[in-house]
Amino acid sequence: MIRHHALSGDLWLITVDGRLDQNVTPDLEETFNELFEAGHTKLIVDLSGATYINSGGLRCLVAAWRRARQHGGDVYLCGLRSRVNEVFSMVGFDKVFKVYPGRAEATAAWQEAV
Repeated sequence: MIRHHALSGDLWLITVDGRLDQNVTPDLEETFNELFEAGHTKLIVDLSGATYINSGGLRCLVAAWRRARQHGGDVYLCGLRSRVNEVFSMVGFDKVFKVYPGRAEATAAWQEAV
């Protein structure tokens, strides 16, 4: 399940629960598109509820990261469970994304970046 809401100013939080696979990735893509079309490019994706991520989920996150960066924003990740974190490390995405232990740290990092 994908949910999103504003945190503060132009900073938005997207939460992902369950498996980020071919069944859920279209919902995440739709959420990203909705936020980008509204001009929101400062995003935190909380993956603490994500139990699995496949290549489609990874592609979706990278596409959002690229789009956000092209428009002066970024996509920060937080709360990666050990298995999801292993996948990110294996494919080198831990070097691409800014990854934080939790929402508070990711939010603080955004506030410092402004």
